[in-house]
Amino acid sequence: MTIYQNLIAGEWTGAEAVENINPSDTKEVVGLYASGSAADTRNAIAAAKAAFPAWSRSGIWERHVILKKAGDEIMARKDELGALLAREEGKTLPEAIGETIRASQIFEFFAGEALRLAGEVVPSVRPNIGVEITREPLGVIGIITPWNFPIAIPAWKIAPALCYGNTIVFKPAELVPGCSWAIVDILNRAGLPKGVLNLVMGKGSIVGQTMLDSPDLAGITFTGSVGTGKRVAVSSIEHHRKIQLEMGGKNPMVVLDDADLSVAVEAAANSAFFSTGQRCTASSRLIVTEGIHDRFVAAMTEKLKTLNVDHALKTGTHIGPVVDERQLKTDTDYIEIGKKEGAKLAFGGELISRDTPGFYLQPTLFTEATNQMRISREEIFGPVASVIRVKDYEEALAVANDTPFGLSSGIATTSLKHATHFKRNAEAGMVMVNLPTAGVDFHVPFGGRKGSSYGSREQGKYAAEFFTTVKTAYTLA
Repeated sequence: MTIYQNLIAGEWTGAEAVENINPSDTKEVVGLYASGSAADTRNAIAAAKAAFPAWSRSGIWERHVILKKAGDEIMARKDELGALLAREEGKTLPEAIGETIRASQIFEFFAGEALRLAGEVVPSVRPNIGVEITREPLGVIGIITPWNFPIAIPAWKIAPALCYGNTIVFKPAELVPGCSWAIVDILNRAGLPKGVLNLVMGKGSIVGQTMLDSPDLAGITFTGSVGTGKRVAVSSIEHHRKIQLEMGGKNPMVVLDDADLSVAVEAAANSAFFSTGQRCTASSRLIVTEGIHDRFVAAMTEKLKTLNVDHALKTGTHIGPVVDERQLKTDTDYIEIGKKEGAKLAFGGELISRDTPGFYLQPTLFTEATNQMRISREEIFGPVASVIRVKDYEEALAVANDTPFGLSSGIATTSLKHATHFKRNAEAGMVMVNLPTAGVDFHVPFGGRKGSSYGSREQGKYAAEFFTTVKTAYTLA
């Protein structure tokens, strides 16, 4: 089987490889992907550093053309790349194709942004002096991405980094190297100069740690666990490195008595269980007021009965497998914790057998939960959600905000008053009204508050805040 190699200084390299296993069918090896060393990582950083002076001064049309070519190829290959994504991560094929389309749109957006780079010219408070305010590339950027969005998250970090003239050392998650390799291959063939984009697949303890130890990275943009994010932050202080961290979430979905029940159930089911609940924006706390609580639980239970858990590529599958055995154990451990804490298992929680061996788990719904339980405080990152009963809107808002996280927050209501108040007072970076907490556009800012995020926002024009540095220049007329 062909080994998909790392790209360092414009050359494909790497003989040691690991198997990429399909979680829908553990007998299938998706591919063999290189596992880089510390030396590989240092070489990639050196290559990116050497390429930075020329690329940072490259023309905006060159950047536009390369990003546009990449976006066009991703779109043309959306079915192929979507199938690859579904095979390596376990996301259903429609979701996987949708994510691939989003990646294409991200590259298209930043291809346009490359032509819209601008600054300011303002008068000084002193006579006969002009002031220019410009944005310049930050430098060599380390990109570390998670396994749950194998093509979209790399796209929304790589595209702006290149758009604004930075060079890159990219480390994808070990579980899902396939989509990342494909993006790098597409960009490499689109005409990127050697060393501008370097791919080093491998273990976080080796590749990731070598990146953190390097004084030559001007910035690191990271999406992953809270614990790893904290290590990225601590290590970056020593090097005066700019950081952008997207970490965990324990997102609430509030359902008020006046909610349209069908809208509330659809939003909650999508938020909690689609993509197997493996989204940092997933809603695992369903905070429901007394007047609608019993009807909501009954309708939600009926909805879960209709959701088919099966092979990600199979037609009619609503929920694919959990990504791997370790995450499956985490999910089942939390299900046992919920039972011991006194929550009632209202639906699911059982492992499922299908035609192919895989990590299949029923969507799991707890009721009679409290906001103090571990299943309500800690991120599970699986198809597990808890219903928390509250008295009224005021208590619902207080419970929604009572969390160390603050990424996304949702409410189901027909009250303009409550919707408006919630949008203003929810302690989250993103707020959804009568919509799932997961699912965001590519051209607007993404990010949270408290323990969910640190640093400037991702996506859209706000990406410039991280990937550039501001210069103010004075000229005597």
